[in-house]
Amino acid sequence: MTTDDPLDASLTGARDALAAVDPAQPAAALPLLRRAAELVSQAIDETLARTVLADNVSIRAAAQLAGLSENAVGPRLARTAALAAYGDATGRVSAKGVERARYDVERGEYAPVPPPAPMRFRARRND
Repeated sequence: MTTDDPLDASLTGARDALAAVDPAQPAAALPLLRRAAELVSQAIDETLARTVLADNVSIRAAAQLAGLSENAVGPRLARTAALAAYGDATGRVSAKGVERARYDVERGEYAPVPPPAPMRFRARRND
C-alpha cells in the first residue's frame, strides 16, 4: 500500500520494519531496527511541522512536546514536505518561515513540496 502522506508512510514503514525483527537473530535485527528508528524520526519531523503549521503552536512549544531543544526543531522542519520550501540558506525553518507558511495557508497559496533527499554516509573504499 502506498500513500502520498509522508507521516502515514513513515509510520507504516516503521511498523513493517519492527514486525520483521526476530529477536533470536540480533545481527539481522539491527538494520531493521535502524530503519525503524529513521522512520520514527521522520514521523516526528512531519508531526512537528503539522503542529506548528496547523495547530499554531510555537516552535518552542512543539520542541517541548517532542522532548527536543528549540534549536533542534528548525533543521527538522526543513526536512519535511510541509515546510521544506520555507527554509533559509542555513537549512533551517525559523519562526519567520512558519509565519509565512501560515499566511500562505490562510490565503490559499500554500503548496507543500518534497524536501531534498537526505545526505547518506558512504564509506570510503581503501583498495
